[in-house]
Amino acid sequence: MPNIAIFTPNQNPYSETFIQAHKKYLKNKVFYYYGRRNIQLEGASPLATPWERRILNLKRRFLKKPGTFVRDAIILKSLKENNIDVVLAEYGTHAHHILSAIKKAGLPMVVHFHGFDASITEVVQKHNNYKEVFQYAVKVIAVSKKMEQMLLDLGCPREKLVYNVYGPQPEFLEVRPKFTKKQFIAIGRFTDKKAPYYTILAFKNAIKEYPDANLIMAGDGLLLNTCKNLVKHYGLETQVDFPGVITPVKYQELLSESLGFVQHSITADNGDKEGTPLAVLEASAAGLPVISTYHAGIPDVIIDGKTGLLCNEHDVDSMAANIISLLDNHNFAKELGRAGKTNIKDNFSMERHIDMLQNTLEAAIHSV
Repeated sequence: MPNIAIFTPNQNPYSETFIQAHKKYLKNKVFYYYGRRNIQLEGASPLATPWERRILNLKRRFLKKPGTFVRDAIILKSLKENNIDVVLAEYGTHAHHILSAIKKAGLPMVVHFHGFDASITEVVQKHNNYKEVFQYAVKVIAVSKKMEQMLLDLGCPREKLVYNVYGPQPEFLEVRPKFTKKQFIAIGRFTDKKAPYYTILAFKNAIKEYPDANLIMAGDGLLLNTCKNLVKHYGLETQVDFPGVITPVKYQELLSESLGFVQHSITADNGDKEGTPLAVLEASAAGLPVISTYHAGIPDVIIDGKTGLLCNEHDVDSMAANIISLLDNHNFAKELGRAGKTNIKDNFSMERHIDMLQNTLEAAIHSV
């Protein structure tokens, strides 16, 4: 059974449940490396003692090696000790960061792009348009059709590209919405590309007709205080709630009692885009209609008029009309939700996502 090393910039952040799914569900033995400046292996002692680092630094100075020499030597030693067969680099940026070490190890590498790493212009240029990454990687994974085209435009060889949308945790398929409340749920980081302020403005317009409706916006981020101020400005404090970061279990509970999921994703000024938002997949898997935008991978997984209602980016009035259409007709909401659950179960399950990732990693091993 091959040994897989997953490399990721951060250790288990709450917003990266898709990476935790890779660690949990891949069938091989997984070694989870995290960090940038001081890379660690989860569940193990530090990869190098202070004394070992001191010796390596002296050697680097004597041999006039680059600054990455110490880090690469430490990573290389750990990869050999753990008999690693293949590397899964989470984020194109991190693949670029560890590339010299993986090259020295001579290991096959699969690079998994997720969103900002393929879309923010400054980030892409900082990493030399990923030229070296594309050249070395055996396979490159995109999570949306839009991202796939973006990576092609950057120069990724078509034969290396793999389209593999995330899958929601199986527990979301067990949710059975009651559609008993005039409640909408949004969850995610309060960032420019999720444009939570547009969601608030659309909801404000919708409750002119349904003043007893409410909106729950879970999560945290730079725009949270701005959104709270916007809600206060419009006098919506009793109708819009900000519970902060919530657990998957709490999210499932809120989905079960809501009428729809809502998220107004846009392309930020710096080019930042979604991949395929996991929260959208989870809501649809739970059987809730998704109200969102024609953005990135969202129309890959949400069929307008059949499993959800989509509008163009920045079109607040159309999003408000879509919210009202569910408030007008709960049976319509149920119909969209049922079709969404079937669509996710049949085409975008966690099992399908992991199987494709597993096959990609195993094929990478056999390619060398």
